[in-house]
Amino acid sequence: DHNSSMRTLVIGDIHGCNDALLSLVEAIVLAPEDRLITLGDYVDRGPSSREVVDWLINWSKTGNLIPLLGNHEIMMASASEDSESRSFWSAVGGAETIDSYTPAGVEKSLDHVPKNHWEFFDRCLPWYETESHIFVHAGLVANVDLDHQPEFSLFWERFENPQPHRSGKVMVCGHSPQDSGLPANLGHAVCIDTAACAGGWLTCLEPETGHYWQANQAGARREDTLRS
Repeated sequence: DHNSSMRTLVIGDIHGCNDALLSLVEAIVLAPEDRLITLGDYVDRGPSSREVVDWLINWSKTGNLIPLLGNHEIMMASASEDSESRSFWSAVGGAETIDSYTPAGVEKSLDHVPKNHWEFFDRCLPWYETESHIFVHAGLVANVDLDHQPEFSLFWERFENPQPHRSGKVMVCGHSPQDSGLPANLGHAVCIDTAACAGGWLTCLEPETGHYWQANQAGARREDTLRS
């Protein structure tokens, strides 16, 4: 049942950079039959978190979207529960998210987040696996099966020379911004967080081929193939 026109495509941390997202989607000529995996951190830091989540929800209605959960969605959910979490989250990009959800002239609050956005975050997966790859927001413990991975590894671990996973599959993750603007490729692990919200690039990788596309908030685009 493997449709030859179906590609697997994976997009790194978007962080409210809707202009970069729309430009990237145009560059990859995204089709509904493509399997689009997004690695989490849709919100925070960038100016347009609400628009990014709207786009993802809309695309999931017609296209094949597999959204993963990032630590920023986890922090946003905690911030809706208690004020201590809220002040921490606000300082690491949450303030921009509240701005994007709050209409002009109204008191800033998470109450403005629509119910279907919270439902979307609840639907996000902790990881996703194909025959050859494991997709995760942050990282994996090498000798632990996917079902037993600790939350710290999945959502918070930094990409610092991770060891190959016992499955033998290639890990594709985000979370750790690559200041070079280029994906980090270790062969057994690839990090595609290329700092979209910090003047860098938003990256879409086709894991089977190693080809990747990038777009930034300023409207520039480029593409290349992973270097080892």
